[in-house]
Amino acid sequence: MPPHAPRLAYVLLTLTALFWSGNFVLARAMHAAVPPMSLSFGRWLIAFALLAPMALPRAWRCRQAIRAQFGRVLALSVLGVAAFNSLVYTGVQTTTATNAVLLNSFIPLLTVLFGALAFGQRLGRWQGVGLAVSFIGVLAIVSHGEWARLVGLNLNQGDVLVFSAMVCWAFYTLLLRGVSPDIDRMGLMGVMTALGLLAILPFFAWEISTGRLPTSTPATWATFAYVGIFPSVFAYLFFNYGVAQVGPARAAMFTHLMPAFGALLSFVFLGEGLAGYHFVGIGAIFAGLLLSSRRG
Repeated sequence: MPPHAPRLAYVLLTLTALFWSGNFVLARAMHAAVPPMSLSFGRWLIAFALLAPMALPRAWRCRQAIRAQFGRVLALSVLGVAAFNSLVYTGVQTTTATNAVLLNSFIPLLTVLFGALAFGQRLGRWQGVGLAVSFIGVLAIVSHGEWARLVGLNLNQGDVLVFSAMVCWAFYTLLLRGVSPDIDRMGLMGVMTALGLLAILPFFAWEISTGRLPTSTPATWATFAYVGIFPSVFAYLFFNYGVAQVGPARAAMFTHLMPAFGALLSFVFLGEGLAGYHFVGIGAIFAGLLLSSRRG
């Protein structure tokens, strides 16, 4: 590995967290004007149009390697392109951008947990303790600090949907590590985008059939432009590069930058503040992360 590769990976992963935070905040800001499936489908349609000239020829050159791992590529497309974004966009219809971004902080621990349960990675004692502490933090956020909500299962539907998206992303991160080095990463992104669009299409068509259409305003078109370029093309390529260079667990930890970016952007653009349960939740999640990083 070139000596500069980890440093470049860290810079690109930081930009990834910034772009994704903006995606959450913008989706919440425009939730009344742009339905979730329209935003998801439009985002990836723009991304595919930008990627196709570069990505498809590369994908064709490594088609044998893609065919050999088609099951993994399809799973990555469904989890990372279709499900993750559609769940987030649907979730922020009924929850705040701040909550959605904070829930991202559980991704590194989910990655560790599912790595142990489904991929045979060893889960140490401190990682188990860290998972438990972090999960308490997630419960604090999704219950809004009102524990009676948990007893009565009176949870915000948006928070549950966003948390489901985090589960999808944890599996995406773990599966990404096993992609063959013979598959060009730009080509992979092109194929994943195309397959993800096909997966979103039935839900987009259903949404259109119910009469839910995006409003045609400059703000709407600017929203589509942002989500189609920065959190889609740039952020995914940056994240895929980061996983390849520093591994899935370390790359996933950069999502912990999202609460800072997201809270700042939500405060500036949406006027959202932080409540006490936000601090309790994010504190527990970070404590869990620190505990899980201990050796023992």
